[in-house]
Amino acid sequence: MTAPSDVILEVTGLGKHFPGHPPLTVLEGVDLTVLRGEMVGIVGVSGSGKSTLLQILGLLDHPTQGQLLLSGIDPFAGGLLQRAQLRNRHLGFVYQFHHLMPEFTALENVAMPLLIRGDKRSQAWEQAAQWLDTVGLGHRLEHRPGALSGGEQQRVALARALVGEPDLLLADEPTGNLDPHTAETIHTLLRRLNVERGLTAIVVTHNEGLAATMDRLMHLREGRLEAGTWAAA
Repeated sequence: MTAPSDVILEVTGLGKHFPGHPPLTVLEGVDLTVLRGEMVGIVGVSGSGKSTLLQILGLLDHPTQGQLLLSGIDPFAGGLLQRAQLRNRHLGFVYQFHHLMPEFTALENVAMPLLIRGDKRSQAWEQAAQWLDTVGLGHRLEHRPGALSGGEQQRVALARALVGEPDLLLADEPTGNLDPHTAETIHTLLRRLNVERGLTAIVVTHNEGLAATMDRLMHLREGRLEAGTWAAA
């Protein structure tokens, strides 16, 4: 039996509709439960609703219907400030493009979520350095993004997403902008973090290699989420 503390994300009957004539249905009846330490991949053709789903899971958009519980909390029962705090403390984000701040060093970029949270500067710096070392960039702390390779930039982005030790990592095509060899290093790193640190993640991807490393693969088809295999995509 699954204990409530093991459930990181629980989505029930989630829907997203946009007004019009006729109304546009992007998501319909989405159910998803993600357990602590689980790696879930989501695949689907362009326009199937993947980005909209990830926006809602990341508390950046509202569902039209249904319920979402993040670590047992209903984020849409409160206001914008509560959701911002939940995003900062419970969620980490990695996108296809790293979105690093070019004027800051790798260390400063990774420390930023902790500084926004209100942590002491010395503590933020220490944790950021530890996470950069974890992703293999302990020797690049003072380098700005422009001096880093694409793969290194994405590893900095991953360290930034995880520095606050979130309950759940949301990754949107995290290797979509990388060459196959560099993408493979990110795949290996994600799995290592899952094994060694219990990383829980939802990964939206078109990459067959990355999808194959997931514990569970889901397909989004015409707004509905279904279990399946890569070959069925």
